[in-house]
Amino acid sequence: MINKIFNIIVLFVLLMSFSGCEEVIDLKLDDAPSAVVIDGGLSDQNEIQVVKVSTTYKFTENNKFNGAKGAKVVLTSSTGNIYTYAEVSPGIYNSPVFRGRSGVTYTLNVTLNNKTYTASSVMPAKVNLDSLTFKEFSFFGTSNTYIAANYKDPAGIQNQYRYILKAKGVIEEDAVSEDRFDDGNKVANVIFYELNDLVAGDLIDVEFQCIDRNVYKYFFSLNQSEGGGGPPVAPANPPSNFNNGALGVFNAHTSSKKTIVLK
Repeated sequence: MINKIFNIIVLFVLLMSFSGCEEVIDLKLDDAPSAVVIDGGLSDQNEIQVVKVSTTYKFTENNKFNGAKGAKVVLTSSTGNIYTYAEVSPGIYNSPVFRGRSGVTYTLNVTLNNKTYTASSVMPAKVNLDSLTFKEFSFFGTSNTYIAANYKDPAGIQNQYRYILKAKGVIEEDAVSEDRFDDGNKVANVIFYELNDLVAGDLIDVEFQCIDRNVYKYFFSLNQSEGGGGPPVAPANPPSNFNNGALGVFNAHTSSKKTIVLK
């Protein structure tokens, strides 16, 4: 019995000795080649439209916006209009004041370092955001309040929607949905951002966008990679609608906005 106990003690000491040995491993992380990132939005509002052009940074650098200077940014429409954007700061390009129109295909061309990146997007028919309401749900005995976006989905048309929620002026949630199960119905889509950190009187703004199918796929994939609607999936770049290896998206969309006050 004593020998058995002694053997156990010896085994324990040996295991502790091995576990105490640490080997320092020097990870050599190779930097991926720099890629161009384009974030272009075009709304149906009569305003300056903005395109952001940047490049990715090295793994060892801080997360930042690497604005790309000197790009040529031109937007053309299927109706024959041409809009040339002006660079207002490194990587930020503004259009003249104009509005996009539903049913028109818009093509964005961005030329940087003698290489052109092209994406097209069709602005969908507009669906208006009717109202915002509060919805309360209980999960595992805890009650939380969320915002619901209320609208009427047109029947017989494939629609995709984007919801951008701001609390006190800061974007807190960016989600998308489709009408696969809501075609032609009145919809109250819940935006699952908890309002617990807000107080009575705080403003919550929601921008409701109608987006085309490729733009929906981009934002849906982006949300999935970040864990939206479930556990995160393996990291991957969302499917861009730009060619020539550019990352990002060009989004021709309609826009409808509402504000609600937390009570």
